[in-house]
Amino acid sequence: MKSSAEALDTTVGVEKHWAAVFADLVKARLTALVLLTTFVGFYLGERGAVNYLLLFHALLGTALVASGAAALNQWLERDYDAKMRRTASRPLPSGRLQPSTVAIFGGACSVVGLVYLAVLVNPLTSVVGAVTSVSYLFIYTPLKRVTWVNTLVGAIPGALPPLMGWTAARNEMSGEGWALFAILAFWQIPHFMAIAWLYRDEYAKAGFVMLPNVDADGSRTVLHSVSNTIALLLASLCPFAFGLEGKIYLAVALILGAGYLWCAVRFARQLTAQRARQLFLASIIYLPLLIAALVGNKLK
Repeated sequence: MKSSAEALDTTVGVEKHWAAVFADLVKARLTALVLLTTFVGFYLGERGAVNYLLLFHALLGTALVASGAAALNQWLERDYDAKMRRTASRPLPSGRLQPSTVAIFGGACSVVGLVYLAVLVNPLTSVVGAVTSVSYLFIYTPLKRVTWVNTLVGAIPGALPPLMGWTAARNEMSGEGWALFAILAFWQIPHFMAIAWLYRDEYAKAGFVMLPNVDADGSRTVLHSVSNTIALLLASLCPFAFGLEGKIYLAVALILGAGYLWCAVRFARQLTAQRARQLFLASIIYLPLLIAALVGNKLK
């Protein structure tokens, strides 16, 4: 009777909070960021009036691929997620969903999404989507338990969505599209270094190898944080250099880049949880404001 009651309580909990469970399964906030950056790539890549039907197909296909990758990532890391407080409430560690259900859902979303992109957008975008999923699931994910370099590798699939948007609009890869990729790739490193520093003990407990766990004095952690914010500042000037953006964007990119760099330097000078949180907050402020400037100051 007790077992039945516990099972009933679990079922009720899942049914009552099904929207929240689904949001956790597909990593809703991360997927929303993927879609936002895909939209930016598409919008900047589109010549003339926006083809809203093509944009819809690009976003829907990308959403399916991103959701599938998020679910499969949790399926692969379910035992490790259970060891960390910040991930223990996810659908699999909490027992709200079964591994087989998540595996089938993730695989189906991924395949359907890639086929959808190939048929209704273009094959090139589908290929970029496939590279994103494969590198995220089968390179970055296992590397997290082997070497801290996983953070650098993980920046690649994390930065491909704007390139997917660009290829969806133009059906080609070009310097402008790669510039968007570079912006997102360099942005991620200080962002993740701040997180890794704040949660280094939890990562170590779960068996994930992050730079702060093998960098006793923090020198390499801050080096990557500062050097990548400098690289980001330079990369953010490329849309202006390519003639995609105007002087307003240039001014915004310089101000935001300088602010992000300032927070990284402060983190380097004082390797504390407070400075790490400030750097993380700066990264959260930087990206949406830069995206707004990219969209709002497009020249062609």
